[in-house]
Amino acid sequence: MTGNATVLRRARLADRLIRPALITAAIVTTGVGIFTQEVHARPLTTALYALVTLFALVSFLPWDRIPQRTQLLLASGYAVAAAVLLPLAPHTFAPMFAYLAAAVAGIKLASRTLAVAVAVLDAVCCAVAVAVVGAVTPDADVWPWWLALSVGLPVLLGIARRDRQDALLNAERAAAEARRAAASESREAALLERTRIARELHDVLGHSLTGIALQLDMADALGTKGRDAEAGDAVRRARSLAVDGIGRMRRAVHELREDALPLEQTLASLCANEAVPFEVDGAAGPLGGGVAHTLVRAAQEALTNAAKYAPGAARAVKLGFSHETVTLVVTNGAAGERPAPGAGGGMGLLGMRERATALGGSAQAGPARDGGWTVEVRLPRTG
Repeated sequence: MTGNATVLRRARLADRLIRPALITAAIVTTGVGIFTQEVHARPLTTALYALVTLFALVSFLPWDRIPQRTQLLLASGYAVAAAVLLPLAPHTFAPMFAYLAAAVAGIKLASRTLAVAVAVLDAVCCAVAVAVVGAVTPDADVWPWWLALSVGLPVLLGIARRDRQDALLNAERAAAEARRAAASESREAALLERTRIARELHDVLGHSLTGIALQLDMADALGTKGRDAEAGDAVRRARSLAVDGIGRMRRAVHELREDALPLEQTLASLCANEAVPFEVDGAAGPLGGGVAHTLVRAAQEALTNAAKYAPGAARAVKLGFSHETVTLVVTNGAAGERPAPGAGGGMGLLGMRERATALGGSAQAGPARDGGWTVEVRLPRTG
């Protein structure tokens, strides 16, 4: 698209400089020739020269704002005046105007039919004028009538030039529209990413703050009963949860900023920090956008809930890869009662299901046969 814009700028530069310079040179040299050389019917030639000069100057104006009928009248008047002037001043640059009139018709008139019609009028009038001048002054040096017909050919160049300008202008508009669309998509993607980041951080903070609040409530209750030692333990557990929450927050921000590690390595690191066994089944491979983040968040959610509602119970994480799907299973042993799905400080099972559904997968949670709890998230590998 950049090349098209460059060509368009060059075409506009030519339209602003080269064509006006050529027409100005024709006006000046023709005027000098008419007043310094022998011409036929000088009064008529001078009047036609003035009229042609006026039409040539009008051709500098932007015709897009002129009604089509007026455009046709201007182009036709320019062609007829230039055609009649040609045989009256054959030894000057007057013939150039006849060719320029045809080219102007091709450039300025949006209708190809009208442009060709003006060029034909130019050529016919020129041939008739040459024939009339040759008949009136047999000894005059005039063009052959068949050569006069060639003055209409530049209309083809004018039409080609206009078509090229229109094509380049349309390409430039399309490029600008594509840039605007890309900018809009980029802004939308940025908003979606911000929403996702806010949601992920909400989950991490929700788990940590909920655990801290529970421990502080417990410490307050124990303190009112005079059980200061146990209350101190609860406060220390709250502090431990705060430190752990800060670490989780930093890891979440790091993971959201860059996909530094593959999914299995990220989960292995998470499980190592939690002292939880981790198993991978199947061949790992590339995953679609959002799949890895969703599974990491699900693992964090499930492990945090297991630690909160089944403290001391064994936990385990298994990641399975198949040809079309990737499955995360988090289990824990029996201890206490599980909360209702979606309860807790983070997004809970409801959040897992929403994320999984958005990616074309599923998320389930429920009691296991041994009295424990199982969370299973299954997503397509392509996301």
